[in-house]
Amino acid sequence: GEGGVFALHALLSNGNSRWIYAIRAGLILAAGLLYGDGIITPAISVMSAVEGLKVVTDSLDRFVIPITVGIIGALFYVQKKGTERMGSWFGPIVLAWFLSLAALGIHGISRELDILAAFNPLYAVRFLQDCGFHGALVALGTGLLAITGCEALYADMGHFGRKAIRISWYLIPFPALILIYLGQGAWMLNRGEILHQNVFFSMVPSWGLIPMVALATAATVIASQALITGAFSVTRQAIALGLFPRLRIEHTSDEHMGQVYLPAVNWALLVGCLTLVFVFQSSSALASAYGFAVCGVMAITSAGMIAIARARWNWSWFRIIPIFGTFL
Repeated sequence: GEGGVFALHALLSNGNSRWIYAIRAGLILAAGLLYGDGIITPAISVMSAVEGLKVVTDSLDRFVIPITVGIIGALFYVQKKGTERMGSWFGPIVLAWFLSLAALGIHGISRELDILAAFNPLYAVRFLQDCGFHGALVALGTGLLAITGCEALYADMGHFGRKAIRISWYLIPFPALILIYLGQGAWMLNRGEILHQNVFFSMVPSWGLIPMVALATAATVIASQALITGAFSVTRQAIALGLFPRLRIEHTSDEHMGQVYLPAVNWALLVGCLTLVFVFQSSSALASAYGFAVCGVMAITSAGMIAIARARWNWSWFRIIPIFGTFL
């Protein structure tokens, strides 16, 4: 009932054609990319938040990596306590984060109302035409990072269910994100001062920089939590399907079967995470790897849905291509 790449894999298990085998192999690769997402997300998210310290003062630059390592280590250490126990204080922090984003965005928009023209998609089309093929590819790859946080919600579907995710998304994160992206665009249109090439933290008043860095760090830790628990769920499904060696699984909730902790996976993710931090040294350097992992999962999942619609539901290509082809 949790969805995901292995649910699609199981639905295609009776197919015996070559293209079905290829899609199933691709779905196993997508599971590998999900592990990559679980490693990259804590590294890039926590690092990008802590990098706000550079805006406070240049002298804090050298502390970004040590602080990031400490936060990531603590995050993986507390995994054994389970999502339910940690979730009780996660909710208020995330709510405060999104309300702060919305407030900053509204402030930015008020300085330059012309940014509201961004709702017209013709500007996006013209921009891509002016960029040329290579420039458009780079722009789309960067722009994709604006929507990649969404998958963190669905990675945790087995823990909370679809209804809670849908309601929370449309009420809080979605409108807050629209406002903050418009606000940052308005800030640049209005020629606001940009410190250390960081538009977001440049919008924050000097008195609020330290609290905002702390809030951003807490929010990114929580976003990372979803991908880590998602990796636990994927591993449990893989073990059940005989695609992964058996590992010790600890159930952390009396009410939700999906809430599990796998010590071996947890510590493997930690090693991978810290390796990325030390090798890449900055969130911007990690951005392409992050986009590749998320894009790969989305593309393979779309291909899996095309295969299911054709092989199991007997849909015609005239129905499949407009729906799933659009996602792909």
